[in-house]
Amino acid sequence: MSHATLQSPIGPILVSANDSALTGVRIGQSDMAEDANPLLREALRQLGAWFDGKLDIFDLPLEPLTSPRGEVHRAAIAAIPAGGTASYGEIARRISSSPRAVGQACRRNPLPIIVPCHRVLGAGGAIGHYTGGEGVKTKIWLLEHERRKG
Repeated sequence: MSHATLQSPIGPILVSANDSALTGVRIGQSDMAEDANPLLREALRQLGAWFDGKLDIFDLPLEPLTSPRGEVHRAAIAAIPAGGTASYGEIARRISSSPRAVGQACRRNPLPIIVPCHRVLGAGGAIGHYTGGEGVKTKIWLLEHERRKG
């Protein structure tokens, strides 16, 4: 497992990968002992471009989740366009799931920003929760950042 840190406007972001896929993105964490393989260097480049407003869609291999249902949830979250949002309920209806299951998928998302769970909102546009960085404050920053780019 290799990892590298990106210094971003929302603080450090620790990115992890194995030889073939990105395995984790942790907002608000860093590690001084870095071993950046070519995949990590590309992930840092793409994240940097995203923060600079020059990239909307990431093109990185992601480690598959252990359950097929988890992959369905991840694909539904990733399908929300940059600058857009969807509610837990909307996503649940689209994939024949429950809002609670969508919320759990967001909470367990190992790849925030890349798999943009910050775009998932509660009913009526309520911000809901966020586990990355400084929580809701980070989620609001990410949403506003995407709206500024658009």
